[in-house]
Amino acid sequence: MDFIDLKSQYQKYKAAIDERIHRVLDHGQFIHGPEVAELESALGAYVGCKHAITVASGTDSLEIALRALEIGPGDEVITVPFTWISTAEAIALVGAKPVFVDIDPLDFNIAVDQIEAAITPSTKALMPVSLFGQMPDYDAINAIAKKYNLPVIEDAAQSFGATQHGRRSCGVTTIASTSFYPAKPLGCYGDGGALFTNDDNLAIRMKAIRTHGGINRHFHDLVGMNGRFDTMQAAVILGKWPGYDEEVLARHRIGARYTELLKDVCETPQIRDGNTHVYAQYTLRVPNRDAFAEKLKAVGIPSAVYYPKCLHEQPVFAPLGYRYGDFPVSEAAALEVISLPLNPFLSESDQDRVVAAVRSALA
Repeated sequence: MDFIDLKSQYQKYKAAIDERIHRVLDHGQFIHGPEVAELESALGAYVGCKHAITVASGTDSLEIALRALEIGPGDEVITVPFTWISTAEAIALVGAKPVFVDIDPLDFNIAVDQIEAAITPSTKALMPVSLFGQMPDYDAINAIAKKYNLPVIEDAAQSFGATQHGRRSCGVTTIASTSFYPAKPLGCYGDGGALFTNDDNLAIRMKAIRTHGGINRHFHDLVGMNGRFDTMQAAVILGKWPGYDEEVLARHRIGARYTELLKDVCETPQIRDGNTHVYAQYTLRVPNRDAFAEKLKAVGIPSAVYYPKCLHEQPVFAPLGYRYGDFPVSEAAALEVISLPLNPFLSESDQDRVVAAVRSALA
């Protein structure tokens, strides 16, 4: 059993993916070929957003968003300590300071009731993470942002396809960022990402920054980067794209089945009212996590830990001055979370194997 089954996915879409790849090989436009614009149009329509801008990675997308908002040295950006390092790393890369707010134990997303206390005159943006596949309370977050005149950047690396009150992730904030890393719900066969906004001026700036700071070749208005999305990777996603809605529904179905079969023996994922969840990770909380993982491994069930150490504990962020104990909910999660295999191609028999192994390990 694979933790993430990319091989079965490829076999299902093989003809479409291969045809798309060979089309690129035939026309030879490997950088910003027509597939890139085709994919951006499809992504924007799916999210319900005016501008979708593909980039080289999810990390690049966060940095580009911050640069487009002219955030830099002396500025602060509020985010969470319980996430992958890219979120805070991008803030540091533009010279700004990550300011951490603890998470809500319900869904591992930012504790909205703690945001205002972290806002200072130096705060220039809020960057919540839609962790594991569902969104935090963006109505409340956007209300706080409006009160303090702050932009909101959704880090939606794990939540593309999720919804909140009928609105899709990547379509509810000033800017949103997602990742097409292969293990993500919508992945390519390398690195990739995308940005979303309804703001025309921000879209112009983000497009320029991804291409060395200029819209027109040899004319550079901004300091940018080589953040372009390869045509070949766009072709891969376009080959998968017709099946994405079906895959999201399969994730819903498998996640709900796991929860029904495991909720009496451990703490299963909780879905916030009004949300749907794409289960980029199906994450439990268990005591004695490492021993539990070994018991699963012994019977052939893979698992993964996202994330074993909070960002404020990482040596690179020691200069921020945080200490262990500052974010108790995040710190507890880092000791207890473990994710089970979940992908759209996981058979019911394999699901039953996972459930049986979990129940046995916790007995």
